[in-house]
Amino acid sequence: MKHHRSDTLAELAADMFDDIRALSRDSAGVSRPAFSDKESETLAYLSERAEAEGLCVTEDAGRNLVFCLPEHADAAHFTVIGSHVDSVPMGGNYDGLAGVLAGLIVLIAAKRGQRALPRAVKVLAMRGEESAWFGACYLGSKMLTGSLPETEYNAVHKGDGKPLWAHLDALGIDTAPIKARQPICDLRQIDAYIELHIEQGPLLVERNIPAAVVTGIRGNFRYREIHCIGQAGHSGAVPRAYRHDPVLAFAELMHRLDNTWQHLLNTGQDLVLTSGIVATDTMRHAISRIPDEIAFSLDIRSQDAETLERMRDYLASEMADIARARGVRFDLGTQSAVDPALMDPDLVAGLEEAMAQVTGEAFSMASGGGHDAAVFAQAGVPSGMVFVRNRNGSHNPDEAMEIADFMVGVDILSTYMEAST
Repeated sequence: MKHHRSDTLAELAADMFDDIRALSRDSAGVSRPAFSDKESETLAYLSERAEAEGLCVTEDAGRNLVFCLPEHADAAHFTVIGSHVDSVPMGGNYDGLAGVLAGLIVLIAAKRGQRALPRAVKVLAMRGEESAWFGACYLGSKMLTGSLPETEYNAVHKGDGKPLWAHLDALGIDTAPIKARQPICDLRQIDAYIELHIEQGPLLVERNIPAAVVTGIRGNFRYREIHCIGQAGHSGAVPRAYRHDPVLAFAELMHRLDNTWQHLLNTGQDLVLTSGIVATDTMRHAISRIPDEIAFSLDIRSQDAETLERMRDYLASEMADIARARGVRFDLGTQSAVDPALMDPDLVAGLEEAMAQVTGEAFSMASGGGHDAAVFAQAGVPSGMVFVRNRNGSHNPDEAMEIADFMVGVDILSTYMEAST
C-alpha cells in the first residue's frame, strides 16, 4: 500500500483510521479478531506507516508491535503509551485502535520536530484485548505481565473451536513462558503505562467535553445466568396470595437494587449495575401461564472494592428475603469477578494538569469498561488513562469519534510527556 506524507498530524491520523477501516471492513462495521490474520494485517500496516515516518519498529515475544524514536530504541527505562488493535465482531473502528494511533502521533510529532519527548516513550500495539473471541479479556496484556490463567490459556475460540494456545502457536509465539505465567516483557523497564481510549458511555457528549482523565477502572462481579425458580400456574386461576411468581420476584429484586444504587450515589459512592439478559423459557412461556422460572444476568461494578463486597452481601440478603416472602428460590450459578484498578495518583494529577493546559479545564471520571491499563496497574506498573469523546457507545459500528477530539487527547499526551523529567 502506497502512502503520501500527510501535511498535518490530524490528516495523518484520519488517513490511518480510514485505511485500517478498509482493511478490516465487515458486512457491518469492522472485525479484527484476536490473534488472527486480520489483526496481523493491521499490525503490518502500522509498521509500514511508522517506518515511513522514520520510527523504529520491533516485535515483542507476544507478536505485539513496539514503536519508538530511533534514539530511544535501547532505553533502559521508558513510558509506554499503548492499547489494542483487535475489535469485537462487526464493531467500531476506534475502540482500542485510537489508543495505538494516539501514541504513534505523539512519536511522529516528536520525529517531525513539532513536539519534544524529554523521556523515552515506547508505543505498544497489543493483540487480543476483546473477550468476544475467546470469552476472556485482556489476553495480550495478561501474557505480557505473566498473569494469564490456565483456564484462559486453554480457552476455546468461539468461531473455530481451537484453544488460545493453538492460535498463539500458529503465530509463532513461544507459549512455554505464557503457560508458566512468566512475564514476556521486563516490567521493571516500564516507568508508566498510559492508554488513550474512546469513552464508551455518554458523559463527555452530554457535558460537551472533548476528553477526560480517568481516575480508576471499575471492578465487577457478574453472574451470567441466575435462575429464579417458582411455580407455574394458570394466569386466571391462581390468586395473588397463592402465587410463587419468579418474574415478580426478579422485578422486586431489581427494584431494591435500583433503590440502593441511588442511595449509594447520593452518598458519593461509585456504583453501576445492569441486568442485560432476562428470559423465560421460550418453549413453555405463554401469555396465560405464570412461569415457573426466569433466567437473568447481573453485572455490578464499582471503583471501590469495599462497595463491591457490601453489594455481594446485600444481594445475598435481599435474595433470601424475597425468596422467603414469595416462595421462590434463587440459583446464582457461576460468579466471575474482576478487581477494581485505581490509576496512579501522580499520573492522574499530571494528566489533569496537561489537560488544563490544553483545554483550559481538567475533567476526571471513572471508567466503567475494562482496559489493558487495569492489567498493568495490577502488575504494579503506574498506570493512567485519557478518554476521548465518542458518540453512540462502543462495540458497535456506530462509534463516532471526531478527529478534532482525538487530537485533543493526543495533545494532552504530548503535553504530559513534555513536562516529564
